[in-house]
Amino acid sequence: MLRFLSTVGGWVNEKLAEIGKVTILLLDAARWAFVPPFRFKNILRQMEFVGVKSINIVLFTGVFTGMVLALQGYLSFKLFNAESLVGGTVAVAMAREMGPVISAFMVIARAGSAMAAELGTMRVTEQIDALVSMSINPVKYLVVPRIIAGITMMPILSSIFSLAGFLGSYFAGVKLLGINAGVFMGRVYEILDLEDFTNGIIKSVFFGLLFTLIACYYGFNARGGAAGVGTATNKAVVVSCVTIVISDYFLTAIMFS
Repeated sequence: MLRFLSTVGGWVNEKLAEIGKVTILLLDAARWAFVPPFRFKNILRQMEFVGVKSINIVLFTGVFTGMVLALQGYLSFKLFNAESLVGGTVAVAMAREMGPVISAFMVIARAGSAMAAELGTMRVTEQIDALVSMSINPVKYLVVPRIIAGITMMPILSSIFSLAGFLGSYFAGVKLLGINAGVFMGRVYEILDLEDFTNGIIKSVFFGLLFTLIACYYGFNARGGAAGVGTATNKAVVVSCVTIVISDYFLTAIMFS
């Protein structure tokens, strides 16, 4: 029993220490974000990497997520002769949850893992130490542009996902399942509210901050050569996804309760 409690206590201490270090990195990045010189080319390069190069995967997954939701909703609502609710419920689900969360998962898998691997490689090959020796602050040069890119591009990607998902649900519901187009759109106008969309955008801003911060933290603290970079990348993806799911619960409770 004592060994179990010791193991749990050690794990809790380790996680609390990591949360503290991530918080310090966030505060450091926030401070350096307002200190000139502002490296706009570096920021635009990261925005392209996080945003533009993620559009295809976000569009693709958005369309099929919408089609699946429409099909599942149709099969469920049909039991109560309420198939007309498919359009409205899918639109609300996309705006509130699916758009911000699933698009964040897709961007973490593509861009977050690459960030952690890139920074981890720079750490183990002592490129970050070289920046310090040249009086270049690595947090300002490497972390700040990535966080800005995550915060600005995730709302756009989330909106693209939600729109693609809605179009996918329209195609599945109206064209494949035979729901009347006017009824489908009428329910959307009736159920979907502007607040659903704006709260989804706010969520995606938080998610963009969280995954870039976590990816940068694990990349910055990679140790042990190629194996260490792989471990850091794996941790960055897993911790980012878990953190987003947990934070999504609390954000939903605050925004929609």
